[in-house]
Amino acid sequence: MDYKKSKAPVNTVTRNIMDLCEETGNIYESVAIIAKRANQISVQIKEDLSKKLAEFASYNDSLEEVFENREQIEISRYYEKLPKPTLLATQEFIEGKVYYRDPAKDNLTVAAEV
Repeated sequence: MDYKKSKAPVNTVTRNIMDLCEETGNIYESVAIIAKRANQISVQIKEDLSKKLAEFASYNDSLEEVFENREQIEISRYYEKLPKPTLLATQEFIEGKVYYRDPAKDNLTVAAEV
């Protein structure tokens, strides 16, 4: 997923609860799906940021010397300006880009078919 090109808003947006529970039929299930996806996005963003900042890491033992790298600051600012993972996950859920399934419901449908 390319979270950099997402259409998700940067600020908090008021949503209609009925729109969120339309697909699942249960607002709590929808929120749980969005929360799990937000955790996945958060981990992915953290890994990307860590990889980019690792290039600038200095392994000096001296606490007196602190280097401020301009590129490192710009990368950090860029990631701070991205939409939050919860907003990205909510936008994906509304657009129907999130795949989810309930194993308990899958077992019931298989048993009913037999």
